[in-house]
Amino acid sequence: MTKQEFYTLLAQAGFELTDQQKNQFDRYFTLLVEWNEKINLTAITQKEEVYLKHFYDSLAPVLMGYIKNEPISILDIGAGAGFPSLPMKIICPNLKVTIIDSLNKRINFLHLLSEELGLQNVRFFHGRAEDFGQDKAFRGQFDIVTARAVARMQVLSELTIPFLKVNGQVIALKASAADQELEDAQRALNLLFGKVDISQDYQLPNGDGRNLTIVTKKKETPNKYPRKAGMPNKKPL
Repeated sequence: MTKQEFYTLLAQAGFELTDQQKNQFDRYFTLLVEWNEKINLTAITQKEEVYLKHFYDSLAPVLMGYIKNEPISILDIGAGAGFPSLPMKIICPNLKVTIIDSLNKRINFLHLLSEELGLQNVRFFHGRAEDFGQDKAFRGQFDIVTARAVARMQVLSELTIPFLKVNGQVIALKASAADQELEDAQRALNLLFGKVDISQDYQLPNGDGRNLTIVTKKKETPNKYPRKAGMPNKKPL
């Protein structure tokens, strides 16, 4: 996907990018490639691939109308190089974005990136989701938690739902259909009072299959979740 194709598709979806926004995506790409030589951020570095498989792919929740340009609080778990939350922040500047990542080098990159792009209302924290999920400053504080290719829903539920306000939503982006994954996660979702509202398969412009799943938190999360760091992966609910 060329930059112009990216701009055109967004315009067709109702997002006519300003010169500033175009420059932000351009600078994002440049810094991503530069920093990728120092730390492992992505295996995708070719420009047209980055615009398609990172930038455009990250925007699915916005382009589908599930996230709007409003001052809602979004937590991005395991965002790596900032996907999906920072591309969404560029085209929806009113979003309030928090990112938690377990690698401090990636957090350093995100600090520099946000300064270079002039992003406001963004925060970055180094640590494990399991630990922050038991911190009262984070637990039950967010409208939406996003996660892109982080973990299977059986594990992801425990890493994300505790951060949500009641009626808040997890928006998970995945590379393939999620039917079996959601079936395997049903016990975890029941324990955490999460309900699957949407599981939508779609395609990128090049035909690659993707899935977007939305889980709504129906009640307060029991205090024992999330469990200690590493437990959700070792012993999924």
